[in-house]
Amino acid sequence: MSQPWYRQFWPWFLITLPLCAVVASVYTAIIASRGGVNLVAEDYYKQGKEINQDLSKFHRSETLGLTFDLRVEGNTLTVRKLTGDIPNQALFLSLFHPTLPGHDSEHLLTADASGTYRLVLDQPLTGKWQVRLDAFNHEWRLQETIRLPLHHGQVLDPKGR
Repeated sequence: MSQPWYRQFWPWFLITLPLCAVVASVYTAIIASRGGVNLVAEDYYKQGKEINQDLSKFHRSETLGLTFDLRVEGNTLTVRKLTGDIPNQALFLSLFHPTLPGHDSEHLLTADASGTYRLVLDQPLTGKWQVRLDAFNHEWRLQETIRLPLHHGQVLDPKGR
């Protein structure tokens, strides 16, 4: 061996492998520290136990025979009752994005003279959304997963959960 070690291939190859792992772990730590995942609830166990309690609202909507028609045209969202024995009352409409919690929103809807509930959004929604419709007194609930834009209306019924 006439060359010093730092001019040979194999020592640099063996040094490069752990160095790549160190660089990758530092990069991963930087990515993780920039934006934490807040989709996991801190009280997930309590929320999991409450799921059984919330099913009573779905059963109540099934007992009442509720179905609603949801339509989205541009940035206007309309909800119309198709079946069910309930008076025209204010409704809570909640929109949940599956991965971006900052886009979640809750709206109070009131019916016009024809029984149609309208909501004008700031901008048109696209992609997959979880839509939840609650009675004003939180007696019943309907929930459906939809993909926007809708080309036809979407029926919200008790089976959609």
